[in-house]
Amino acid sequence: MELGLLLRRRLLGRWRQFGRRRRLGQLVIDARQGPIRRGGNNIAVLRRLTFLLLFSLAAAQAAPPLQPLIDATPAGGTLRPAPGSYAGPAVIARPMTLDGGGKVTIEGAGRGTVLTLATSGATLRGLRLTRSGDSHDGVDAGLLVEGDDNLVEDNVVDDVLFGIHVKQGRRNRIANNRVTGRPAPRGARGDGLRLWYSRHNRIEGNAFHRVRDLTFANSPDNRVLGNTLADGRYGMQFIFSPRAVVENNRLSDTDTGIAVLYSPELVVRGNSVAHALDGGGAGIAFKDSGNALVENNEVLHCAAGLSANAPLNAEAALTVRGNRFAHNVVGMYFYGEKGGHRIEANRFDNNLTQVGVSAAGVGEANLWQGNAWSDYQGFDRDGDGIGDTPHEIWLWADRIWMETPRAKFFANAPALELLDFLEKLAPFASPSLILRDPAPRVAR
Repeated sequence: MELGLLLRRRLLGRWRQFGRRRRLGQLVIDARQGPIRRGGNNIAVLRRLTFLLLFSLAAAQAAPPLQPLIDATPAGGTLRPAPGSYAGPAVIARPMTLDGGGKVTIEGAGRGTVLTLATSGATLRGLRLTRSGDSHDGVDAGLLVEGDDNLVEDNVVDDVLFGIHVKQGRRNRIANNRVTGRPAPRGARGDGLRLWYSRHNRIEGNAFHRVRDLTFANSPDNRVLGNTLADGRYGMQFIFSPRAVVENNRLSDTDTGIAVLYSPELVVRGNSVAHALDGGGAGIAFKDSGNALVENNEVLHCAAGLSANAPLNAEAALTVRGNRFAHNVVGMYFYGEKGGHRIEANRFDNNLTQVGVSAAGVGEANLWQGNAWSDYQGFDRDGDGIGDTPHEIWLWADRIWMETPRAKFFANAPALELLDFLEKLAPFASPSLILRDPAPRVAR
């Protein structure tokens, strides 16, 4: 900055010399140097001076680097930079507190990761991290955490490929941050949050917008609490990441809400998932991830409310309890050759198809108990809140699209609805029982 100011002062002095000149016909009179013939050389000098002046102004206004300030802060110390913008990338390699007070911006200049936290026991607070690189292979992010027991809170991360990347980190707390990705097709974006071989971390109160996924890969025993995400591909995906607690999150406008792959013993509780309408997606999807609890969630307006394959054994079954599945194309969809899941005390409100299966007998093999069905046609004469007759769902013409997935395009089409009605009046073949709930709940 001092070099830029010096250049600017000298160049302004030269401009003042030009200002003292007087024009007489074809001659230029300089107060000190006498007559000078006007020509191309003077124009070239003016152009060079203009370029140097602009260069000096840019140099004077360039953001100072943050790294020297970090290097000057001792272990355990606190760095509170003056409000303004600082140049990254930067690396924190010792435990310290970096507090921007909501007035400090770190700019990555479009290359690499903006800020790397390569230590344990540090705190990052009140920063804006922006302008990362664009390499998916390099996982260019706003923030990379490569340590344990760090606190990252109240930061803004925007104009980045990946948002926050926790790599082989334990017991970190990522709280109350706002992450916004770059405008791009969903598959071309980076993850808003990415945990890789990281465990016992706490992710809570963060807001993610316009990102690809929140990805937990080979990362067991994490807690994901009270976050929001809008406009993404997968709201959250857990891959080989067992025993996570996913609670009170709000996900909307994604292809799939929560996808659980090869990750047993999850608790998915109190979440809201809406508008996951990709043709192959679902609000909540399980694949080979048994012994999980899905409780008190609300899934609205999705391609399928809950999708799950058959458990490998009785211990690997899902417990689906106290949820509301409403206004979905399919409330629940089960695929596989056998059932065994426990589905109790849920509400199925006005789904186009309440329950779908890939083959006859799959749904019936599950345990259904005490669910409330908007299309229940029985009575509750004794007023105890339990229907007098069981609720049964039979497979009539719907078997066409359930057994032939390509025909799903015609589900709920007028022709198929008419065929379904006629088959109920005069069956062409014996229908298949999808489920039988012996004690359905009735709304009072």
